[in-house]
Amino acid sequence: MQTPTNPFKQALAQRRAQIGLWLGLANAYSAEICAGAGFDWLLVDGEHAPNGLPDVLAQAQAIAAYPGSHAIARLPVGDTALVKQYLDLGLQTLLVPMVDTPEQAAALVRACRYPQDDGQGGVRGMAGSRASRWGRYPNYAKEANAQVCLLVQAETREALRHLDAIAATPGVDGVFIGPADLSASLGHVGNPGHPEVQSAIEDAIARILRAGKAPGILTTDEAQARHYLALGAVFVAVGLDTQILVRQTSALAARFKADAPAVAAPAKGAVY
Repeated sequence: MQTPTNPFKQALAQRRAQIGLWLGLANAYSAEICAGAGFDWLLVDGEHAPNGLPDVLAQAQAIAAYPGSHAIARLPVGDTALVKQYLDLGLQTLLVPMVDTPEQAAALVRACRYPQDDGQGGVRGMAGSRASRWGRYPNYAKEANAQVCLLVQAETREALRHLDAIAATPGVDGVFIGPADLSASLGHVGNPGHPEVQSAIEDAIARILRAGKAPGILTTDEAQARHYLALGAVFVAVGLDTQILVRQTSALAARFKADAPAVAAPAKGAVY
């Protein structure tokens, strides 16, 4: 058996747009339904959804049955031990929130890599885990580093100050702009559509591209998503399973019940 390549990482390197969906329902059954829809990637959220390691594994296994969809997992925090555990589950692509400095980014690169003579000082602990299919990928320890895809989130004023250096960090494959937290950090809580926030996002996309890395973002506004793609964003999530369920169930109930709970239209660019 051969260590599998990472098609998502290859797509980012080739600047091929990858359209994704956010998964917050914390359920393998619903993840499989979404996996069959044809998205390039599905994000299993360990930060804002009730996902533990077994939940993440079950959803990744469900998604793996659909070769066209790539499972990405967002960690709750950029902790070296958690990075090891998520990778040992067999995930190849990780998204890490709240990365504010190039030092944090470099530490995450080391956490994602086994010790090798590659100049990146890997500290990932070695074990016969699911990632190597318990040793059935005989060259996994030597080949895994090249297949791990590390995405870091820039979502604060501090991160924007250090964005060029974060994006230039060797081993970082992409930088994801978090509109909701960025809007709060810039003083516009709950309003990612504010002109100052949108200007910062557009500038960030350009800076990430200049560094030779892939920019990413999440928005449920179709026109906005297409705008970001036109600016050069490479991996763009265009919806959330929880939000789809909320809106569609509420709309269906409202067609039959006058007293059904109303769902306010989200602010432009709002995602949570």
